[in-house]
Amino acid sequence: MARFVLVPGGWHGGWAFEAVSRVLAGAGHEVQALTLSGLGDEPAHGVNLESHTQEVVQALRGRDTPAVLVGHSYGGMAITGAADRVPSCVKALVYVDAYVPDNGASLWSLTTPNYRERFIAGAAADGLNCAPAAHLDKRCRPHPMATFLQAIKLTGDWHQVPGKAFVAAFGWEGSPFVALYERLRLDPGWATHRLECAHDVPRLAPEALTRILLDYV
Repeated sequence: MARFVLVPGGWHGGWAFEAVSRVLAGAGHEVQALTLSGLGDEPAHGVNLESHTQEVVQALRGRDTPAVLVGHSYGGMAITGAADRVPSCVKALVYVDAYVPDNGASLWSLTTPNYRERFIAGAAADGLNCAPAAHLDKRCRPHPMATFLQAIKLTGDWHQVPGKAFVAAFGWEGSPFVALYERLRLDPGWATHRLECAHDVPRLAPEALTRILLDYV
């Protein structure tokens, strides 16, 4: 039995991994799909990238078994920070159409001008939280802007994690992740996978994503 910790992307909660979690749990694996603070039914104040990183660290430390740590989109920031702090708790890192930061980077610095414009427009109401786009699932919640803006602090210890994979979705325009996929597929330290779907991979291609995750059991 393997253990999976799943970290959703911006605006989403653990429910975004429902289909993936169901298949993994049905195969006998332990699954924890996180809803990070500020993104559930209870509002949270003062949430930033550090807050979310610590929540992932706490989840990893909650069991003796090292986890396959999976991050979708924004979740790539939090899983990198967590793996950097407790690499011995992570069996593999899987980035699903996700940001892979270096020390000092923020999601804001890594993303595209189009996304920055969306963040500004979404935060116009209070300047603190970015409202979800109208086309997203109704369960989505406003995302704390500080998590997008705060620079990550890394020692580089996350590179000690033995397995690293990047899953890129090629079925949508304006992706900030295609260029990252092209770079990582030339790196022998990474496994790369290409899926022909839009960005919301856990919900649009759960079977294909689950097959990739099971490679790390």
